Amino acid sequence: MLREDDPLPRRRLLGGPVVSGSIKDRAEDFLVDEIPLYEPSGEGEHLYLGIQRQGMAHSEMLEVLGRHFGVPEEAIGFAGMKDKIAVIRQAVSIHLPGRATPAVELRNDRLAILWQRRHLNKIRRGHLAGNRFSIRIRKIDPIRSPVIWRGLKTLERDGIPDYYGSQRFGYRRNNHRLGRHLLNGDPEAMLDELLGTVSPFPERQREARELFDAKRYAESLPLWGRNDRAERVALNALVHGRSPRAAAKAISPAMRMFWISAYQSAVFNRLLDQRLERGLLATIIEGDVAYKHASRGQFTVTAEMLAAEDLQARAGRFEISPSGPMLGRGMIEAAGQVRDWELEATLALGVRPEVFAAKETDLEGARRPFRVPVTNIELEGGFDEHGTFIRLAFDLPRGAYATVLLRELLGDEVAENEDAALADRAADRSDR
Repeated sequence: MLREDDPLPRRRLLGGPVVSGSIKDRAEDFLVDEIPLYEPSGEGEHLYLGIQRQGMAHSEMLEVLGRHFGVPEEAIGFAGMKDKIAVIRQAVSIHLPGRATPAVELRNDRLAILWQRRHLNKIRRGHLAGNRFSIRIRKIDPIRSPVIWRGLKTLERDGIPDYYGSQRFGYRRNNHRLGRHLLNGDPEAMLDELLGTVSPFPERQREARELFDAKRYAESLPLWGRNDRAERVALNALVHGRSPRAAAKAISPAMRMFWISAYQSAVFNRLLDQRLERGLLATIIEGDVAYKHASRGQFTVTAEMLAAEDLQARAGRFEISPSGPMLGRGMIEAAGQVRDWELEATLALGVRPEVFAAKETDLEGARRPFRVPVTNIELEGGFDEHGTFIRLAFDLPRGAYATVLLRELLGDEVAENEDAALADRAADRSDR
């Protein structure tokens, strides 16, 4: 049963029945190639690497590269986080000021370096044009290919709802709640959410969480997996008598910011649900902040603009789309009714809007289009040693989720696949 604040998508753009199928049965069925935003220049303090990894989580990739190059995690740059159950080709950067490129080859059976070249700056989040996907859907009859193709052509014409997918919210679907408590300055509630029993959790964690609820921190600590970093860091601080606020601050800033971004994403998803319900995914209305797909520029739509310009025709050509908020300072504000909708969603998920304007929050805001284009689509059906499949290939802009597109075609079975993958990843972390 969904909780009221469940952050996952609840609506689909495509009508009619879905086609049953399975994704991510194995890593080689899910191929991702980053489309670079620019090419490295050949000189500079940062060593750019083209890597291929398979069945390797993002955090493990950082550990492997950090050990090999002898650098801390913050010296490694990347454009985006990718899933574990996939074959991924992407660029990363290693900050090596005053150091020659190591001559020793990296030896890892799940990660290979394909090329390397120097550049002046670190790769930052979002430093990519998009991603190219090639995905095999399993447990499906290839005779269903025409149905899948018709849906894919509709999405090519109309775009896909730009939802945030399961990965953003974690295997317990509660990253946004952790972010909410951080934004509200409530470390006790954040620790209860992270370590206690207030939200659903895997049964294998019951003893550790009940010991935390009983304030038996020293007994709870060794029951967490070695890769449950945030849980172990916070508990270790509590074991040493530090306050809840200090324990929360002991968690890495990157992790805390990820939880806050999950709250921003939950607000966006809620507004996108409502937009689809109202039939306004591609409709520009007064008060919207329109997003220009070519330049990523934005402008607030006034009544005068609607009267003077054919903005809807521009939306039909996919030049512009309505956008939703990633709440924070510096974000272009919507107006009128659209602003009221955004305020209602923010309050419904438990944070007052003035929190985002506070200096101590130091959270940069942005706008995200409610829909994005899907391009360069391909489809084929086939059979291999693992059985029948339908293979899809397509390009998406940066920040868009392939699983959201697949959900349009396969329904919530995709979310169930993602939940299973996230649960498997969490189970990996139980090794002590």
